[in-house]
Amino acid sequence: MNILVVNSGSSSIKYQLFRWPAEQPVCSGLVERIGSAQARITHRVFAAAVPPTEQHHPQPLPDHEAGLREVVRLLTEQPGGVIQDPAEIAVVGHRVVHGDEAFAATTLITAEVKAEIQRLFALAPLHNPANYRGIEVAECLFPQARQVAVFDTAFHQTLPEHVFRYALPTALYTGPRIRKYGFHGTSHQYVAAQAAAYLGQPDARLVTIHLGNGCSMAAVRGGRSLDTSMGFGPLSGLVMGTRSGDLDPSVVLHLLGPLGYSAEQVSTLLNQESGMRGLTGFGDMRDIGQALAAGDARAELAYNIYAYRIRHYIGAYAAVLNGLDAIVFTAGVGENDALVRARVCRDMEFFGLLLNEAKNQERLPGLHDISQPESRARILVVPTNEELEIARQCAELLA
Repeated sequence: MNILVVNSGSSSIKYQLFRWPAEQPVCSGLVERIGSAQARITHRVFAAAVPPTEQHHPQPLPDHEAGLREVVRLLTEQPGGVIQDPAEIAVVGHRVVHGDEAFAATTLITAEVKAEIQRLFALAPLHNPANYRGIEVAECLFPQARQVAVFDTAFHQTLPEHVFRYALPTALYTGPRIRKYGFHGTSHQYVAAQAAAYLGQPDARLVTIHLGNGCSMAAVRGGRSLDTSMGFGPLSGLVMGTRSGDLDPSVVLHLLGPLGYSAEQVSTLLNQESGMRGLTGFGDMRDIGQALAAGDARAELAYNIYAYRIRHYIGAYAAVLNGLDAIVFTAGVGENDALVRARVCRDMEFFGLLLNEAKNQERLPGLHDISQPESRARILVVPTNEELEIARQCAELLA
């Protein structure tokens, strides 16, 4: 069964094609900068015992439909074609960021499901509309395929009510459903399962740490999310590339009142101009790392703030879990930034976390343990694979 996984962002499309039940993708790719003259597609083809081939296709792509049509061409045309006809795609699995309380599991897409995704545009205005466009285009290009939605919020639907409810009037929950939802659920679910299998502990007490441009953490026990750092939207919790993370609500009121900001200006400030960009002028940790190496004091402070917030949540979640078996670093920064990992793990002996500095500096593929042998809790680096997790969930739904 051919499963095409589509992760449609505001100006990008990530995709992987699986010939299920094989978990190694046949091909993968990234369509980026959709809508600009600098649009491009990177397409990689994998074959057994052969190094992957990679193609780069710079070209104007005005919209997501143009981008997906180019993906279809790359899937079917030589060189690099892996199928003969789009009709060979049996399932298209879509990442959808916000599922509200309506979707606690992977779901076959129907007209009613699409209407619900549209209804939730206001809860995830940067993500759900792009996810929805990807669904509509895929329905046109793969009319014979079953379309499946995998929701980022679904994994966190196991949060207890005393965790997901805010101390606001009850009517704000029963009416507009204002509560903690959490995000990056597909990533947290995947790496938690990988870590538990490595530890040989199905009931492992894990703190999963997803560090990319967006960042979040989760307290996971027995494969169930018990708490997570993002909330009603993706602004709360950790310091991120351009998002503030946790903030005293009084600051927002002060911005709207005495400082004269509009609601739109506050949204732009907190979503696009804060976080590491606000602290350093850079939104990419690689740039901030270079500034730090050059002795930039702002970069030094930003790294300390970033790591401190993560340490703060490790302590909180160790309490939630009543102990700790491992912490798990994942996503672009978590997997690749040894300095972040080192600063997070500094002076954490109370929690049984002892970092092996030499192992932390190694760039190894796959899951690797960077703890010292005597560390009571393990420190793991687990590459996330949201596309594989989406494919698995599609296959389980349709089995």
